[in-house]
Amino acid sequence: MRSHNPHDRRLHLPVIDRAGIGLDRKPPWLQASLDTSGPVFSEMESIVRKGQLHTVCEEASCPNISECWEDREATFLVLGDRCTRRCGFCDVMTARPDAADPDEPRRIAEAVADMGLRYAVLTGVARDDLPLGGAEHWAACARAIRQRLPGCGVELLPPDFGGDEQALEVVMASEPDVFAHNLETVRRLHARIRPAFDYDRSLEVLRAAKRLRPGQATKSNLILGMGETLDEVRESLRDIAEAGCEIVTLGQYLQPSRHHLAVDRWVTPEEFSGHKEFGEAIGIAHVESGPLVRSSYRAGRQFRSAKVGGGAGL
Repeated sequence: MRSHNPHDRRLHLPVIDRAGIGLDRKPPWLQASLDTSGPVFSEMESIVRKGQLHTVCEEASCPNISECWEDREATFLVLGDRCTRRCGFCDVMTARPDAADPDEPRRIAEAVADMGLRYAVLTGVARDDLPLGGAEHWAACARAIRQRLPGCGVELLPPDFGGDEQALEVVMASEPDVFAHNLETVRRLHARIRPAFDYDRSLEVLRAAKRLRPGQATKSNLILGMGETLDEVRESLRDIAEAGCEIVTLGQYLQPSRHHLAVDRWVTPEEFSGHKEFGEAIGIAHVESGPLVRSSYRAGRQFRSAKVGGGAGL
């Protein structure tokens, strides 16, 4: 079995992935430059600091931050920055979380209004320590944004709430424009990479969102380069399509640190294009697929492109 260590000194050579590029260096298509000089960027950054808020855009070092912020879209991290679960690809700390901040929904809504956002995505850590996994907090954030800035689209990207349908009912009652829940990886790898989640349970969460709120737009995500095969990606895309998702995103896995799951391969832009073509051919309304794509990349544009739902002002 080949080593997954990109700097294995015993080999005296970089480990080569299936794309033929050494995993000790990123391929040209991942060499993105971050431009923070746009007129909106500093304004958005200042508002986030003022509200003492966390954005995934910054904390995940998203390469698309300037592009999304200039388009007045942002992704907020709710319920703190400590997770009660551990996934092999994720850089969020696993630890005992702080108590939920009851003022967070108001502060997020104020920031959304101050930023003049057209579309806000809320994601967050798993909070198995809270009643219903913190579902009421998710709903409160969505309602606060709706009340403060009715024309702003709202996308919620929560964990699975342990599959608790009562928790999902609470979230669906807040009427998000898009309900997203990420599958993240293929069936074979799920138990190893996401041990506290379950592949079929995640698919059922997406189905339940449709069942609980007919007409609800739903969305999911796959991270590639963690050991999956082409056929397995296609199987997962079929499963997501069967669950009724209108929007799917696919992007390249990047190892946050040497303590995380190693990158298995660099997925080529051509393969990403093939996944988009396949996904849309089997009925997914919009597939956003590319090396630098993340689940909330240009989320408002994805929603409009999919032509689903009836979000105000979108």
